[in-house]
Amino acid sequence: MTPRIDVHSHYLPDFYWEACVKHGYSKPDGMPALPKWSVEGHLQLMDKLNIAKSYISVSSPGTHLVYGDDALAIKLSRDVNKFAADLKREKPDRFGFFASLPMPLVEASCKEIEKAISEGCDGFVLHTNSHGVYLGNKQLDPIFDELNRRKAIVFIHPTTPQLPCSNGYTQPVDAAPFGGTYPNPMLEFFFETARIITNLFLSGTMKRCPNITYIMPHLGGAFPPLLSRWATFSQVILGSDQAVSEKEAREAMEKQFFFDMAGFPFPGQLRGLLAGVQISPQRIMYGSDFPFTNLDAVSGLAKQMDGGVKELFSQDEIEDIMHRNAKKLFKS
Repeated sequence: MTPRIDVHSHYLPDFYWEACVKHGYSKPDGMPALPKWSVEGHLQLMDKLNIAKSYISVSSPGTHLVYGDDALAIKLSRDVNKFAADLKREKPDRFGFFASLPMPLVEASCKEIEKAISEGCDGFVLHTNSHGVYLGNKQLDPIFDELNRRKAIVFIHPTTPQLPCSNGYTQPVDAAPFGGTYPNPMLEFFFETARIITNLFLSGTMKRCPNITYIMPHLGGAFPPLLSRWATFSQVILGSDQAVSEKEAREAMEKQFFFDMAGFPFPGQLRGLLAGVQISPQRIMYGSDFPFTNLDAVSGLAKQMDGGVKELFSQDEIEDIMHRNAKKLFKS
């Protein structure tokens, strides 16, 4: 079995799981339950699927659980990062981690960037929005400038879309076009990812911060068929300040973007990325989405993936996708 390096897997230490349940996230993003997690269970998955190393991160809802409770967000970010740093120190050949930030808090996030780097983090996980403040918002520019200065790897993860409230309340509200009928990871996560890729370009963040390397989840979500549309739209409608050509976007993505295969990449999702964005196999990496995708499901998807990549890539390219691209990125 080809060895794998997993760049999209999650961890939920007991204290984080309990905090989520306490603050109303026992069924996050409309999912049936918040999964339990353990180091032993994660290693069991890795051994079963020949995953040499997992880069773990905190998934949605992130660490800023309660709107207005900044102290909790700062403490929870620090605690999950320390947990992951300790785990990496204990098992450096098996685990790396993307540190969490108490976004959208600017000063606290910049401080946590420095602390997490000193503890050996491999990059940072940023959720598509933090209480309605979306990546690419100018409010977050100091955080991105610091990540750019550090030449950081940034793993983007979708979360429930949120909207500013226009009825006099300050707290943002969840966007639920279908009234919560479907779990958000089923549809909304894909549109969140597309929204953020678009906004990183049109906000000028990509151009201003050329030293950040991004890992985009789920092969870019709903993004691939939208590139030509928003690039052309930006040139025709938005004007020169925001205009981004399709050629410029493709070149930036080939330099700064990687895409993970977590989720359901076959039969259509991966083909859409390859055809729609013309991403090379050297920018694609393996992801399991464990434990939000359970062990049996991850095993089934891995088997499907092993068959699917053989239809599209040479054996040498498969080796790149499954482990060599990640090794080069993390210099491991």
